[in-house]
Amino acid sequence: MAARGHVQDPNDRRLRPIYDYLDNGNNKMAIQQADKLLKKHRDLHCAKVLKAIGLQRTGKQDEAFTLAQEVANLEPTDDNSLQALTILYREMHRPELVTKLYEAAVRKVPTSEEYHSHLFMAYARVGEYKKMQQAGMALYKIVPKNPYYFWSVMSLVMQAISAQDEKLSHTMFLPLAERMVEKMVKEEKIEAEAEVQLYFMILERLGKYVEALEVVRGQLGEKLTSELQSRENKCMLLYHQLKHWPECNALSCKLLLKNPDDWQFYLSYFDSLFHLIDQSWTPPEEGDHCTEGEVHCSVSQAISFVEERLAAEEAKESRPLRGPYLARLELIRRLRQRSCSEEQQLGEPLELMFQYFVKFGDKPCCITDLKVFLELLMPDQYVQFINRLTEAVPLGEAGEDDVALPGDTRALQRHLCVAQLGRCLGLQHALDTDGKLALIRELKIHYHHGLQFGKNCLKTELQFSDMYCLMAAHVYVDLWMETGNEQMLWQCLGLLEEGLSHSPSNAQFKLLLLLLFCRLGAFEPVVDLYSSLDAKHVQHDTIGQLFHRQCFFIQTRKMNRLNNSLHFAQVRTERMLLDLYLEADISSTLEESVKSMSLCPEEDDIPWDNIRDNRDLTVFVSWNPKDRQLNEEHRQRSVEEEALWLKIRSVTLRLVGCLSGLCHPPSVRNSEKTTENGVAAKPSTLQPLLSQMESTLSQAAQFTERHSQHQYPILGPPSTRLAQALASGSCQCQLSALQLPIHLQELEAAGLDQSAELQAQISNLFKSLTVQLQDTLNKCKGDLLEVKDGRCKAQPSLLENLVYFVETICVVLWVSNYCGSTLRPLKSSLQKKKKKKKDATAVTPVVLSGFQEFTSSLQSLLSQALEHIKGQESHLTALKMESLSLEGLSQTEEEGAFTKTVMDKVQSSYLRSLQEIGDLLRKRVDTLKSLKI
Repeated sequence: MAARGHVQDPNDRRLRPIYDYLDNGNNKMAIQQADKLLKKHRDLHCAKVLKAIGLQRTGKQDEAFTLAQEVANLEPTDDNSLQALTILYREMHRPELVTKLYEAAVRKVPTSEEYHSHLFMAYARVGEYKKMQQAGMALYKIVPKNPYYFWSVMSLVMQAISAQDEKLSHTMFLPLAERMVEKMVKEEKIEAEAEVQLYFMILERLGKYVEALEVVRGQLGEKLTSELQSRENKCMLLYHQLKHWPECNALSCKLLLKNPDDWQFYLSYFDSLFHLIDQSWTPPEEGDHCTEGEVHCSVSQAISFVEERLAAEEAKESRPLRGPYLARLELIRRLRQRSCSEEQQLGEPLELMFQYFVKFGDKPCCITDLKVFLELLMPDQYVQFINRLTEAVPLGEAGEDDVALPGDTRALQRHLCVAQLGRCLGLQHALDTDGKLALIRELKIHYHHGLQFGKNCLKTELQFSDMYCLMAAHVYVDLWMETGNEQMLWQCLGLLEEGLSHSPSNAQFKLLLLLLFCRLGAFEPVVDLYSSLDAKHVQHDTIGQLFHRQCFFIQTRKMNRLNNSLHFAQVRTERMLLDLYLEADISSTLEESVKSMSLCPEEDDIPWDNIRDNRDLTVFVSWNPKDRQLNEEHRQRSVEEEALWLKIRSVTLRLVGCLSGLCHPPSVRNSEKTTENGVAAKPSTLQPLLSQMESTLSQAAQFTERHSQHQYPILGPPSTRLAQALASGSCQCQLSALQLPIHLQELEAAGLDQSAELQAQISNLFKSLTVQLQDTLNKCKGDLLEVKDGRCKAQPSLLENLVYFVETICVVLWVSNYCGSTLRPLKSSLQKKKKKKKDATAVTPVVLSGFQEFTSSLQSLLSQALEHIKGQESHLTALKMESLSLEGLSQTEEEGAFTKTVMDKVQSSYLRSLQEIGDLLRKRVDTLKSLKI
């Protein structure tokens, strides 16, 4: 904000100190300085806005908004006020107000290029594509510059992309955009590459590939220069779309002769070659094969072509390129898929991969290059292959540890590549427990030895031997999953913590730590780990699912909204539920809390039909063999599970919103019209939502039963809370509680005198709820950190069940509050009748005594829960982590210190979670007093 141009206006000099205070974060001084200035110059609008920015940043949003609107209503046109208001609205997350600001400015100064361009950008921020188009054309009429004209064209393309009706896109928006560009082409006014790119995009979206090809190959295509081989790449893309395989093949050949290392052109070459073979294509007897030159249309030509590229590489004195060697393996793979005997002409895959390793094994990319072609090996060749590679690694003499170590980073990289390939082939997984422990020991020795090569690395750089550490962690995880021995998990966490101390920027260490801490239900260390990943914008949506699991009491980071994102919908729903659990009927009433969220229970605003799964499920480095990798079935099941859980949470939220709307004012509570207009109108939303919840819970139960034996890979998507929530009984208990208001409304309509059966039914519901809540609480009993024989075992499911109990208690208390507000006037009315009849012996109605018993039971349940939490806090506090042995596992003193650190983090996290749960329950106990009738 301080970077402002040269100024002549004396107001700029007066405003300078306020800008400086705001830039330096001294918001209080900025407000004071603005007040001083406004006493002397009341009409200095910008000072008011700068004061509003200071107020906004000190948490006084309402005051800031009021002050800003005072200035905005005056429709300012001075640059200072407009820029300051833009900054303020951006910080308020109200970009739509910026559009109104510049609409007014453009009305007052219709010839201003600056205001028109600001208006266009303001529309762009809120996705008003039609208005962007109009603003772009208005700007072009004032200042006829090409960029402004193409802003308008791009706005049409955006309307086409965002239109719900695809037919409308192809019949109106895109053809109009095409005509607008063609007009400029005919008038020879195309100037920039971006304009050609936009024309290409329009033609491509219209499916006019022939016309697009003409553009790329014509005069306009000469402007495509920003990317290397941009024209060729576009031609290749269009040939693929048009299925012009001869041209595709010939162009690939030409480009590979120029650059034999460009992998995408090898793929195009092989794709087109086999399409031509399948079509039995033959070149014409006379003339060129096609417009791009000579075409290869037989396997023998392809083999000759690849061998020529290889011969050229072998003849070079400089280091060879990888492309031709990988192309030979790719050709073998494709020929084998088609059962072509010619594959033998190219050589034995094992020998070829060994030669590739000899040439390129010291490059980190060697593992990813060869991993793709491991399927060419027979299972009985795996051990032979790894042994041959091991022999080619230059290692020193074995030391005291009986482990031969590399002498430099190139030898280290070769050895690491062999270890990674061994894991990819499943050789590590085939080892027994002792074999895996011996492997871990060897990997740790290599890791510690390799640290010497990275002594001078910056904190932002990775250590050369980091992958040994990560692989050892993966083997620990294998052991933990196979044996259930939690000592392996503690060792794994300790090793990753050590790795992070040497390589603080290693994202893989952080991600795996994050995953394992979440598995343990220890969310305190997770927040710092996720923050240190420094995830950018869209990454919150692609990797956030690792973090957003069971984090009931952890404050999640703000997510950038991505339209139709499954994860965004989950985070938003959980955030709203969390706010209600923490605040509703404590710091504000349920009704006020729901109102402040702008929650409309009648509307389901989640776009179920268009919901997108943006998660990146390949974020972890993995060397697992194919049968242990994430597959499509896992992905589909995960999306189904995520959607089911989101539906349960979303309907729960809407039901709570509905409940808040049932609270009717006392003045009309007993009037006759209430049953017509007040109360009877409400269940119209409540009943369908209850039916929807029943149906969803039924689907969820079937899903859980169907997939109870199927686990996701540990490095795959984390499971939702669905199975655990159903097992705890909390979902069913909440549903039972939320059905009470409907019965209470029937009772209110019938009165106490004529409703004995209904009262018995409600009373039984109260008793049933008490039993269900007790059952849910019983599932929380046990030690979070259980110590047996000096060994420590975490039981995170107990903490998760405790969270479900708290959520359920919150819902039950909100429902009870409604029950109390309904029963109170009925009891009052009954007492008045008793007084008139002077009948002191009348029996208390069942529903009233049942409710009083129910509130007493709630008091008892909450006391039990608080007692349990207190006991767990005492147990955890008394636990001395350093005294717990990790016997049977060789650990140095340093490794033991790191293991103790992670155990302390888990212990501290559990204590904090218990403390926060306990604090909330104590606040809820206070609300019980208001339930007396």
